[in-house]
Amino acid sequence: MSTAHILIVEDEPKLSQLLSEYFQQSGFSCHCLGHGDAVLPWLQQQHADAIILDLMLPGMDGLSLCKAIRQFSNTPILITTAKVEEIDRLLGLELGADDYICKPYSMREVVARVKAVLRRLYPQEQASLEFELNPQQQCLNFQQQSLHFTTVEFQLLKQLAEQPGRIFSRSQLMDGMYQDHRVVSDRTIDSHIKKLRKKLHRHYPQYQFIHAIYGAGYRFELTPTE
Repeated sequence: MSTAHILIVEDEPKLSQLLSEYFQQSGFSCHCLGHGDAVLPWLQQQHADAIILDLMLPGMDGLSLCKAIRQFSNTPILITTAKVEEIDRLLGLELGADDYICKPYSMREVVARVKAVLRRLYPQEQASLEFELNPQQQCLNFQQQSLHFTTVEFQLLKQLAEQPGRIFSRSQLMDGMYQDHRVVSDRTIDSHIKKLRKKLHRHYPQYQFIHAIYGAGYRFELTPTE
């Protein structure tokens, strides 16, 4: 399994965005939905490795969604809600939820619980592909090692890793690196990427992090080297 994709179903935009940022910092990719009626159509077309599902939603409520999702998918579902009564908790679990998290909750706790669920499903792969970016120390924590980067290298890696699978053009990477909109050539970006990939490969030769897409740019996907 490559980078896990999390579907966050939450009608509070600020909470949804904050939770998404915490997941991305831990190496996950995310998609957020704020209306219950949008969930089933999305899941019929897209893939999620885990679902964070709020109970109180506009449109179709969380318990109804949990029951409906279980008709066609075994994707782990973690219910979040301000309801703490035992009957709600039991009902959610009986309908197929894998975990139940009461609000207000710690963002780190939610991420940790998702990791725990995924470890149970993919014990070897998930353990081997977990990584963490540390902005304070500008380093990557992976495979029980810490790899430090220059400011430019870390900014590039962070921008790519926060949206795994997305192809970034060179101009988009430039805009993310240089907020003052200075003029930088494509060759400069290519040079930085080359150094970054070389450093990653030197420390983690068994994995590939950054993929070059001919004529388009670069994308992040952590995959074992063939």
